[in-house]
Amino acid sequence: MHARTCLLAMVGVLLLAGHADFARARPGAGAVDRAASLKLADSIKTTDNARFARLLDELDREASQLPDEQRWYLRYLQAWEAAWVGDYPRATELAIAVADGAGDITLRARAGATSVNMLGLGHRYAEAFTRLDRMLELLPRVTDPLARFQVEGEAQQLYTGVEQYDLAIAFANRMKRELATPDAQCKATVYALNAEYHMGALASPERDLLAGIKLCTDAGETLFADGARGFLADYYMDRGRIADAIDLLEANYADLRRTGYRNLISQFDAQLARAYDLRGDSASARQHALAAIRSSISGEYTKPLIDAYRLLYRIDREAGRYRDALSFHEKYMAADKAYLDDVSARALAYQMVRQKVQAKKTEVDALARKNQILELQQALDRKAVEASRLYIAVLALGLLAIGLWLLRLKRSQLQFMRMAQCDSLTGIYNRKHFMSEAEYSLRYAQRSARGACLVLIDLDHFKLINDTYGHATGDQVLRRAVAACQEHMRSTDVFGRLGGEEFGVLLPECSMDSGIERAEAIRRSVAMLSDQPDPGIPVSASFGVAFTGESGYDLRQLLVDADQALYRAKRAGRNCVVAGKQGEGVVVA
Repeated sequence: MHARTCLLAMVGVLLLAGHADFARARPGAGAVDRAASLKLADSIKTTDNARFARLLDELDREASQLPDEQRWYLRYLQAWEAAWVGDYPRATELAIAVADGAGDITLRARAGATSVNMLGLGHRYAEAFTRLDRMLELLPRVTDPLARFQVEGEAQQLYTGVEQYDLAIAFANRMKRELATPDAQCKATVYALNAEYHMGALASPERDLLAGIKLCTDAGETLFADGARGFLADYYMDRGRIADAIDLLEANYADLRRTGYRNLISQFDAQLARAYDLRGDSASARQHALAAIRSSISGEYTKPLIDAYRLLYRIDREAGRYRDALSFHEKYMAADKAYLDDVSARALAYQMVRQKVQAKKTEVDALARKNQILELQQALDRKAVEASRLYIAVLALGLLAIGLWLLRLKRSQLQFMRMAQCDSLTGIYNRKHFMSEAEYSLRYAQRSARGACLVLIDLDHFKLINDTYGHATGDQVLRRAVAACQEHMRSTDVFGRLGGEEFGVLLPECSMDSGIERAEAIRRSVAMLSDQPDPGIPVSASFGVAFTGESGYDLRQLLVDADQALYRAKRAGRNCVVAGKQGEGVVVA
């Protein structure tokens, strides 16, 4: 996930840089000069951006004298410059204006690609997918290969961002066919590798990623080569090849920092922090985690930033720096919530726009069928052709089928909303929805002056289970542990998976003593899974309990106190319950 997140941001204006083919000379020396200036500006915007900006200023002073076609061209270049300097609102406004108003279809496609990119960077995902749909409808009329490459690149990036990998791969392959230049082949290849790696479709991940890195290095596209190195580093770490991951990242770290590209630098630092932590070098891991935070874009919540905060929280907690650990934990929770909200918003926007497009097409088809029925009815009245009656019946059945399809579409929308709330593996609430429901329940408890307990559950040695028996067995253990927990749930309890093997339960109208008793009952049920022949491996869990009477009704404070109690439970030997800020009421199996 790390490398994919940063590669999505990488596309930016790098993909949108292209050649100039739109300025055409008109009669008069002044017109020729301005057309040449526009074409020159377009060709040097990445290689000599200072001169590019000066040319735009000169042309802008003469904008009133430019013909319409050149004025639209100037606006597109101004949108590109605004994106280059980070003025995304202005870039978005100008790009949309050109995409909707320019007469030249190639320029409209280029501006449309820019607008999709800017809307995505501005987290305006529904608008981005809607405008992308318009660009894809326009694409068959676009003949310029670079403009087509840009539109297909934006489609590929957006579909990767919502994990529609099959679509993303299809567009990446189309990009390869559009342009044969080394830089274009590099970008399209890395985009395809990105999607194929995350859907597990690479036949030989190490070989394929190394080939992609070489392709981009030979083309001089070092940032895209580093994006592929990020995938390869994750591949190495997932297979325990920690030294290979560190060597790969460190060998390219200095050169990457010189580029100043903060998103990818933050990713490398977060990956190095993870690698050094796996090696047991906490000092180096902490150093790179702090560097990952410094390199992050202000106001953006990315996976590397979240991983850095979480790692710093754990390192400082284990080192006894509890004040720093608490601060990092609060920042981790805030960043994680914002990131999950953004991921959910992006996925929901894709589904909503897709279903709106499908519904619109269905409505148009239904209207066409109604018109056909009316026309045939008129023909029937005039000619009394019996065969037409049969055709009308067929069309009526078609309308009925469309109605049933719309009903099914509505059900799928409701199903998607449920999927957005639940964890796909266990069926209980995901972290985002758990936080929302728990906060709502706590507000009600506070208004009614009733107590509540928050229980954090962490399966013991779960990583060892995955490493020893495989992820399929690990998934089976998770589902069985959830089922064991659900045996002790009331209808008012809020139960969710917070991540990995960690779960949370909010128990409304529950005292500290009752919370300990219920946590202990759940602990015994989970421990009894060890006696079952399937899967036949030791299973236990540690529990941390926090009570509103001590921690108040703020969910974040309850989570912090429950997490500290959980940490003490693990230090006490695991497979036990610890409750309260000071660890009173410890229950050991």
